Amino acid sequence: MRRGLLLAVALLALPAEAATQSSVPNRFGAIAYHRASQAWGVSYDHPRARDAALEALKQCGHKNCEIVHRFKNGCAALAEGPRKAITASGATRDEAETKAVRICGGPKGEQGCRAVAWACTR
Repeated sequence: MRRGLLLAVALLALPAEAATQSSVPNRFGAIAYHRASQAWGVSYDHPRARDAALEALKQCGHKNCEIVHRFKNGCAALAEGPRKAITASGATRDEAETKAVRICGGPKGEQGCRAVAWACTR
């Protein structure tokens, strides 16, 4: 009897925890980019990843833009340098931009890399 009661109490507690976790909706964002034209677009706070990607492509505006980064519940940044463009995610705008610029510069710290776009979800 005691084991059955404990199991029943445990099962009743699970839905409440699951409801608490799912009450905060996921938010999606994306970065679209076209290197040749240096066009970019960002989106954020979309309920679905697909919606975020479509909005970033729309914001980019060039017919050859591509999604270069997708993110969820956080921030992302695009850094552009003389030889490449890099994206990175982070918990904050500063973290995402710092990571993207550092990776863009490579191990030799190539000069000329700079953050050009960023977005954060709520």
